[in-house]
Amino acid sequence: MNDASRHKIVVAGPGTGKTHLFKEVLNGKSNTLTLTFVNALVEDLSLELCGLSDVKTLHSFARSELAKVLKKDVNLFPKLQKIVQGDAKIILGRDIDFDHIFHNREDTNQDIDFYKKRKDYYDHYGYSDVIFAIVKAFESKEDRIPAYEQVVVDEFQDFNKLEVSLIELLAKKSPVLLAGDDDQALYAFKSASPDHIRQKHGDTCPEYAPFNLPFCSRCTRVIVESTNDLITTAKQNGCLANRIDKPYNYFEDEKKDKESDQNPKLAYTQTYATQIPWFIQQRIGEIAKEVRGSFSVLIISPSKKQSRTIVVSWRDNGVSNIEFVEKNDSDEPSLMDGLKLLLEDGKSNLGWRIVAKFFLQEADFENLVKESGKDGAKPLCEVIPKATKKEVQEIVKICKATKDGKPADEAKLADVLKKVGFKPDEIVKDFLKDEITSSSARAGNPGLRKIPIKATTIQSSKGLAADVVFITHFDDQYFVKNKDKTKISDQDVCNFLVALTRARRKIFLISSDTKKEPTFLGWIDAGRIEKLSSGSRPR
Repeated sequence: MNDASRHKIVVAGPGTGKTHLFKEVLNGKSNTLTLTFVNALVEDLSLELCGLSDVKTLHSFARSELAKVLKKDVNLFPKLQKIVQGDAKIILGRDIDFDHIFHNREDTNQDIDFYKKRKDYYDHYGYSDVIFAIVKAFESKEDRIPAYEQVVVDEFQDFNKLEVSLIELLAKKSPVLLAGDDDQALYAFKSASPDHIRQKHGDTCPEYAPFNLPFCSRCTRVIVESTNDLITTAKQNGCLANRIDKPYNYFEDEKKDKESDQNPKLAYTQTYATQIPWFIQQRIGEIAKEVRGSFSVLIISPSKKQSRTIVVSWRDNGVSNIEFVEKNDSDEPSLMDGLKLLLEDGKSNLGWRIVAKFFLQEADFENLVKESGKDGAKPLCEVIPKATKKEVQEIVKICKATKDGKPADEAKLADVLKKVGFKPDEIVKDFLKDEITSSSARAGNPGLRKIPIKATTIQSSKGLAADVVFITHFDDQYFVKNKDKTKISDQDVCNFLVALTRARRKIFLISSDTKKEPTFLGWIDAGRIEKLSSGSRPR
């Protein structure tokens, strides 16, 4: 990386030392910026790069820069797109995907004017439009673009056209290091495309000097070799046709060699879905007896529901040291979202718009939104029905008292909890159950209680790693999205590849289809796979 090129792009496969590279590039520099768009990665990178770089998500960076341009605070509400989309259905009679418009730089789309009017009325930006706004501000006046000694951009394979525009503007004033891996592209749902990293890494973009990190120091030999099997077979079957061709090699190391010798194969089993939590517990118990030391566990499932089911099953059986890692990616505004806004500002149009949907009849709510869309519309707090306003204000009052640690009427508090989706009886019952469990002989294997265990989905596993990884529901039903299970997409391949490479030592592939083996299993050399019966002990 001593190349003199101002801009560089690094293709880094899973576990190849990307963060170490960032440290080397940033070392000795005082004014640097590191950008990604995943909050969890911001937290990890902030810890790893502490003192070396200011680490931000794209939208938090855009927010701070836009505040400088506008010379005022910028309010951000992540779910604003959903709010304005709902308003468009009511006011315009059309269903408009505003995120798609912004992500794909449809700058001349007339629907942007409607969005801007609603954004101004609500006095908040969303995640997409705040980036769009700062991009337009930088493009109109380039002296607004900040300069840094170094800009580092992580996970570039998951950037969309709008986000790429922002990076290209920063590159006008600062040296930029792009890092990512087109084999790990997971975010097509936000119009992201691995084509952007491929174009920057290719011969058509000489301003970026291309590099790669070829050696995986995270995974054991069999996982690296299985990953290469997966990629080779995918290409033979017409997938990953445009991928960047790069080496992905096992890093020879004495400690890693020992772990590789102890775990020479991937473990695969077929068991009924209801038996998956039990199977995992049994395997962890066996590993604990063999290792006689600390190790971490990651359980990856295709869906949130499957992850939750495993967590609930374990906790019901006395295993409390399991963490559910979940991205809060629901774009549907909740009543609590609205109440939080009203706690900050009792006159917030956005807060009243959100809570009104939960308190008004559909026709009354739609009339309220239509009125707010007229020129010179009054604030919502002035036109919302008085009885509704009084009821909401009472709830906000109770929420504020609770927030401030002050006493609140128990009956009213219970009513508020019900309204925001909590069931007081269940909360009390769960608390009582935990108290009884903690004060009596605990169920389950005591050797498992100190093992850090996380359960998550494939998308939420990005950036995570563990000594032992269990991939559950490993079936075509869940790992191949097309109804025609013979049609496997690049996204399907990338999803499995990301899950597979989270493990440092051992992988368990658990199928819930007891009759048919998954297609991806056949894409890996059979000699690398140990097939277990659901009750047998693995090597």
